[in-house]
Amino acid sequence: MTSFAESGSEIPPDRQVADRLTSERPVPTAQFRGNVARWLADRDPGYGPRPRRLRVTVTALVAVGLLLLLLAAILFLRTI
Repeated sequence: MTSFAESGSEIPPDRQVADRLTSERPVPTAQFRGNVARWLADRDPGYGPRPRRLRVTVTALVAVGLLLLLLAAILFLRTI
């Protein structure tokens, strides 16, 4: 099999295709993106603000998970 440098081609074919797809990619208009954002805000409750105590809840859950992992490691090491 010959390399692209030997065949005289500067850019590999897959790179040419990637460049073409990037340059010819259809981009939705600003009006369409705005309509979708408003539609999501109206219909999806998770699209709005976060719960008040989200950081406290996440921190507590992570701490409990770490404590459980520590407990499991201690129990595992005691059986060895």
